[in-house]
Order: sequence, then structure tokens, then C-alpha cells
Amino acid sequence: MKPRRISKRTHKLELECFDEDALKAIHTLRKAGHIAYIVGGSIRDLLLGNQPKDFDISTSAKPEEIKKLFRNCILIGRRFRLAHLRYGKKILEVATFRKGDTEKGELIVQDNVWGSPEEDVIRRDFTINALFYDSESETIIDYVGGYKDAENRFLQTIGDPYIRFKQDPVRMIRCLKFQARFRLQADGRMHQALEDCRQDLVNSSQARIFEELVRMLESGSSRNFYHLMHRSKLLEILQPVLATFLSNDKRFEIFSFLDEADVRVLEGTKKPTRPILLSCLVFPILNKHILQLSKKSEKTLHLGQVQKETSQIIDSVFQPFFHLPKRIKAKMVSLLTTQFRLVPLDTKVKTRIRIPRTPDFPLGLEFLELRSRIEPGYRIILEEWTEAYKKRPQTQRDPKRRGPRRSSSYRKRGPKK
Repeated sequence: MKPRRISKRTHKLELECFDEDALKAIHTLRKAGHIAYIVGGSIRDLLLGNQPKDFDISTSAKPEEIKKLFRNCILIGRRFRLAHLRYGKKILEVATFRKGDTEKGELIVQDNVWGSPEEDVIRRDFTINALFYDSESETIIDYVGGYKDAENRFLQTIGDPYIRFKQDPVRMIRCLKFQARFRLQADGRMHQALEDCRQDLVNSSQARIFEELVRMLESGSSRNFYHLMHRSKLLEILQPVLATFLSNDKRFEIFSFLDEADVRVLEGTKKPTRPILLSCLVFPILNKHILQLSKKSEKTLHLGQVQKETSQIIDSVFQPFFHLPKRIKAKMVSLLTTQFRLVPLDTKVKTRIRIPRTPDFPLGLEFLELRSRIEPGYRIILEEWTEAYKKRPQTQRDPKRRGPRRSSSYRKRGPKK
């Protein structure tokens, strides 16, 4: 297959648009006799008018050869062997050209079969993600019509969408991800394939899908993404409790939370953490559940009961497919339980403001601030608690970790000499 080469005069991308370290890495690889291009997402983002987050590299060099050329290189992965070049906190991902059978609709289980640039492109997911940038000639190399699709803001798979989704069901999530982020028009047959193949999602790695979902919560387009997930019924497979709630929720509470989270992300001043973002999917369900329990028991639940129910609701929203990391779940339980301390269920009783000694209390305040954007009536409560938090005693501000308590016999006798 002969590729189309798009000149700088046509694509209008300046060399300065690309990461300087990525360009230097490509130069090093070429000097050693290897083919090397910038590939995929960064080219797509630039053509669609967005600033890339990552600059990935594809090369003919094998992982062990890459490692010999770069002192800052580590090799990762087994099924998909990659080289990571570390520049401080920045990581450049360098992958060897691969090939795969694009005609068999079977789950890909082996991904370390090396190939040519053309074979590498053909095995990728969508045409707009399959462009190479040759930094030496400053041209874009296009084997599959991805440049034209980017111009037309059109999303389609490389080859038969049924086969591509069955080979890697995570591509269905990525399909909705790109539509949500870039407002792309999608191929009609691809949408039908997505509906017909959605049950195959259960064959995928939950860790990969979870990472895709979290990245979309962090993207500033989470509202659009979850709307598409719900409409396409993919959410019924991955998070059935959440899908049911969205079907019955006339006030679109979860979408309101995602809207505000997107605003916070796009503002960029203080981006919400993952526990905060994931709690946006849980809180409306939890709040409704706690209110129903309280009404049923005809008495206010104490915080211990709320904490227990919170843990169970979090599990119901993410399981059976997902298993949240323990650290993230613990923070979510803490900040969500804190909401019922800050805004008690019994509004007739005046709450005494006492700052708890939990290190995650600021996360609770941050989530209340997000709630106050949806319901401005909470702003007064937020201000009261925030002021009290700032004025808390010095001993509560930076609690030092204490060592093990010495026994009374030690205090009486003193240390051995």
C-alpha cells in the first residue's frame, strides 16, 4: 500500500508544535539506523486544534535496541512490550512497529509481533489515530485516509468495525471517548457494530477500561461521554446500577455533577482529584438511598451507619465489573460520609461545627464546594465550615506522627543501661 504524504504547506503544522525531547529521541534512533516517527494521538490532536498531552513514537528499533540507545529508558509490559523514556516527570512512550491479523475477529492475546510501518498502521483502531509525522521532511504519512477524516471531523475504524471491536472491545469505549472529546461525526456502521458487540466488553481487562473511564472524568468532557455511554447501552454492561439510576432520574443529578466537574477541570486552577470525580457518579445515588433509609427508620442515621451504607453503595455502583483501588475507595468513603456531617439529614437541628481529625476532611469541603455550585443554598454552610477549618487549633493542623507508647514500667524504670 502506497501512503499519501501530506506536505507542511498543506497540513500547516510547525515543527515547534511537537515535543522537543521527542524530536531529539527520533534523531537518536535515526542516527542509529532505525526508522522513527511521531505517531497517533498528538498528530490527531494538533489537526483537530487541540494541545496534545503526550507525544508517542513508533520505530523499527526493538525494545532491547531502544534501551541500549537511551540511558533514561525502562522497558515495561509483557503482552505489549514498550520503552519509556523518562525526562523528569515527563514520559515518552516508544513502541516498535507491530503487525497483527486484522481479518480475524478474535480477541488479541499476543501483541509483540514486529512489523513494518504499514503493518503497524493497519492494526491500529481508528483512521485519525493512524498518522505518522516524519520530523525530517516535516510531512504527515497517511496509509488509511486519516488526514481527510481529521479534516472532516469524521470517526471510523480501520477496516470492519465488527472485527476491530471483537479483537479489542476497549475500542468501543475509545470510540465514544473521541466522539465526546472532539464532537466527531461517527460512521453509522460503526455505531451498529458497537451496539451488537457491546457484550464483548466483559472479555476486556477491567483495569484498562477503568483507566479509560477515569481519564474521561479528567478530560473536561465527562458529561458528554457518560451521556453517550448511557445512550449506547455500554453503561448497562459496565455499571448497571448507574445506568438504572440515569434512566429513572428525572432531574439529571449525576449529569449536573459531571457538568460542574468538567467546568472545574477546564478552569485548570485546581483540578479535582480522582476520588472527587468518581464521587460525582456515586453521591446522587447515595443521597437518595440515605434519605430513604432515614425515612423508613423514622430516625436520623448516625455517621457510623452512613459510612457503612456509603461503602456498600460505592461497591454497587462499580461492581461487579470494577474493583476500585483500596486507597481511592477509602478517600471516597471518607469524603462522601463527610457530606452528611456538613449538611445533616435533620435540617431542623442546628449542627455544632467541630472539625474532625481525619486527613481527608478537606476533600469533603471540596466536594461540598462542587455541590454548592449546583445548589447555591449550600454556600452559607460551606463558608461556615471553611472558616472554622481555617481557625482550627494549631495542634489539629499538622498532626505529627507519634511513635509507639512506652509502657508504664518503662516510665518508672527508665531505659536499660
